Amino acid sequence: MTLIKSISGIRGTIGGPADQGLTPIDAVKFASAYGTWLSRRNEGKRLKVVIGRDARISGPMISDLVRSTLVGLGIDIIDLGLSTTPTVEVAVPMEKANGGIILTASHNPKQWNALKLLNEKGEFISGADGEEVLRIAEAEDFNFADVDALGIVREDQSYLQKHIDAILALPLVDKDSIKAANFSIVVDAVNSSGGIFVPALLEAIGVTNITKMYCEPTGHFPHNPEPLPEHLTDLSSKIREVKADMGITVDPDVDRLAFVCEDGSMFGEEYTLVAVADYVLKHTPGSTVSNLSSTRALRDVTEEAGQQYSAAAVGEVNVVTKMKETNAVIGGEGNGGVIYPELHYGRDALVGIALFLTHLAKEKKSISQLRDSYPKYTISKNKIELTPDIDVDKILMFISMNYSHEEVDTTDGVKIYIGKEWVHLRKSNTEPIIRIYSESQDEASANALAERMIREIKALV
Repeated sequence: MTLIKSISGIRGTIGGPADQGLTPIDAVKFASAYGTWLSRRNEGKRLKVVIGRDARISGPMISDLVRSTLVGLGIDIIDLGLSTTPTVEVAVPMEKANGGIILTASHNPKQWNALKLLNEKGEFISGADGEEVLRIAEAEDFNFADVDALGIVREDQSYLQKHIDAILALPLVDKDSIKAANFSIVVDAVNSSGGIFVPALLEAIGVTNITKMYCEPTGHFPHNPEPLPEHLTDLSSKIREVKADMGITVDPDVDRLAFVCEDGSMFGEEYTLVAVADYVLKHTPGSTVSNLSSTRALRDVTEEAGQQYSAAAVGEVNVVTKMKETNAVIGGEGNGGVIYPELHYGRDALVGIALFLTHLAKEKKSISQLRDSYPKYTISKNKIELTPDIDVDKILMFISMNYSHEEVDTTDGVKIYIGKEWVHLRKSNTEPIIRIYSESQDEASANALAERMIREIKALV
């Protein structure tokens, strides 16, 4: 059993003793802390919170617990039911709500669930706010409402359409071009809420030839739900079988997006954001942002467009903060997370699909031809385990000093740019591990760069 408490929410496996898994007691405790934090931020006001969930088996149970807890604090609820992370993010400001909770463990397997916490803007709460929620939970510093002040619940199934309508209203989404391209698309939604939302979006933007795979929202994931190449073999086979133009896959809460080419090969999760940014920059000049562990291809595409690229610390909150600082027109993460601030500041696979398909239709290329038009890079992901007595910060400082003649970024660990290559070293917050991500123009070179860094760390140890 596992329970992870962090500034962005609480995540754990279902079952087991309290405080060792995501049990009903833990769900109530953390929802109480969040509701209490909201009440103190809005003293004297009647509060409203939007909640929604993915299709996990534990979803109805966790949703009922969270909903009832917030009602017990005197908070009104708008319950979207089966929904997506970006849809809840869109709904919070539309409802003029004080916050939101998404019940999803993102790409984790089915035994996991989580409470992901939003502020009144529909954005993930800040680190400082998250620390306060954790403090309230630890102290069990709650004060529930009396019977005449209990919250009320309103269920609202309209936000699927409202989210789609908001996407269709974006100037850079061209439904006519998509319809004219007559795309044939296979969708793998891992039997979660994307099985409802992705086909509905595709139909709304003019795609009529849709082959659905694992689109029943049963919560029984047919494969590991993280959209990585090794988990998408069924999708690749189906694309070739039906001779589709491409495949689309999302994670269970629909904030990560990956494409598969017409020949069954991977477009590359890292390149989802690159392609969407390429399209956005062609029509909306401005800066871009991704996290430090994302592909250099976004920087290349941005600089080729004559614009400024910035890197943020790993984590969606950090990317959004940097996007606001630089007034970025597009940003996100290399895990297939597209953040388009024209709509909202959150990773959104649905808006990513609409922008990507518009781009593909206007380019009049196959998806593999579009992929091949971008700079080619490969990322190697490694880690080195150390003993608890080793000072990881000191090691990272020495590495930074040793490469001071190169471009070095110490925003989040140490990232070193060596020509067109880079290596990013970050320490784990929970165990004595240094994560080593490296990127080069082919797999062998990326692995060689990582191995070189591992040797240097071991020499320092």
